[in-house]
Amino acid sequence: MGKPSLKTELLFNLAFLAAAALLLGVASILALEALTAGLTSGELLPLVLVTVAVDVGIFIIFGRYIVTRHVLRPVERLMNAADAVASGDLGARAPDAETQDFTSLGERLNRMTDRLLDAQSQLVRSEKLASVGLLAAGVAHEIGNPLGAIGTYLEVERRRGGDSEIIGGMTRELERIDKIVRGLLEYARPKDEAVQSLDVKAVMEAAFELMRAQGAFKKCNPQLDVGSDVPRVRGRAHALEQALVNLLLNAVDATPAQGPVIMGVRRWHFDPEEVGLSRHRSTDSGTRTFTRAHQRRPSLPPIPDLDAGAVGALLFIVDGGPGVPKEDRARVFEPFYTTKEPGRGTGLGLAIVQRTVFDMGGLVWVEQAREGGAAFKLFLPQAVEATS
Repeated sequence: MGKPSLKTELLFNLAFLAAAALLLGVASILALEALTAGLTSGELLPLVLVTVAVDVGIFIIFGRYIVTRHVLRPVERLMNAADAVASGDLGARAPDAETQDFTSLGERLNRMTDRLLDAQSQLVRSEKLASVGLLAAGVAHEIGNPLGAIGTYLEVERRRGGDSEIIGGMTRELERIDKIVRGLLEYARPKDEAVQSLDVKAVMEAAFELMRAQGAFKKCNPQLDVGSDVPRVRGRAHALEQALVNLLLNAVDATPAQGPVIMGVRRWHFDPEEVGLSRHRSTDSGTRTFTRAHQRRPSLPPIPDLDAGAVGALLFIVDGGPGVPKEDRARVFEPFYTTKEPGRGTGLGLAIVQRTVFDMGGLVWVEQAREGGAAFKLFLPQAVEATS
């Protein structure tokens, strides 16, 4: 049952108050007639004044209670929440109210706070991207030419019959440095490929076959699980293929010998609760006011503009490894954060995947798989062309 409006509550209570005042006035008159029989007008006047004062006092007390309960107290709560947000506490939320009007006003205040929180997250992320871009450009400029010269000297040394073990080790380390620089540039630079309607099944199959052709699946048991009625999505084919290859490489690294590595896609309706997003309050009526449940970290990227129940494609890459601990599931997407051993990862792969998917209007997250390992899931909304 819906909550009553403030107008209805005030009219009902004021009508009740007026009726009570009339009854009290009539009762007072009858009581005065019974108590003042035989009194002179001079003796009657003080009793009339006292009776009127008591009636007015009762009217004021009850009226003040009505106004305080239905107007002043909800306004004070909203003001306290607004003051907390203004002072920097973006976790403050307007409480529930008894009437529909103040409940709606509280929801709008909460939505405004949500947008401030997302704007703060986007600002922090933009600053991080800018700093990484400057760093990448500086690194590429400062060490690119020296690295090329060192590579030339190594080739000369190899032709002169130098120690092959030392030359091989130095070559591997140079390749590692080059990979880090290219990863920084890939993370920071804008994408030139336009977003368009994609057959996500074709992109997945291309990434899967690319990995198979390179022999990346030799030590595991790969499976491709493509559902039916998968819609076309908005995306960039080359960038999405790179993201899937990145996730497949991580899955292969995490999976023990002959363990499963599954890549699949399904038609899916966006469910913010499953993704780990929720409305700030269960009474919120909006469909786009979502935030990360129990998370207030401004370093997280902004949430895409997705409606609950939006149709799209759910891509998943599942491995048979140890999985990702719950406390690390948000951090694994941060730049330079890695759970791999030193020397085996730069911490940029998942950050690039997250930015790629977000730039296409989608979302990526990680869960515990039924197989025991990690399940990385990507949701991409349906292309507009597919709805016609």
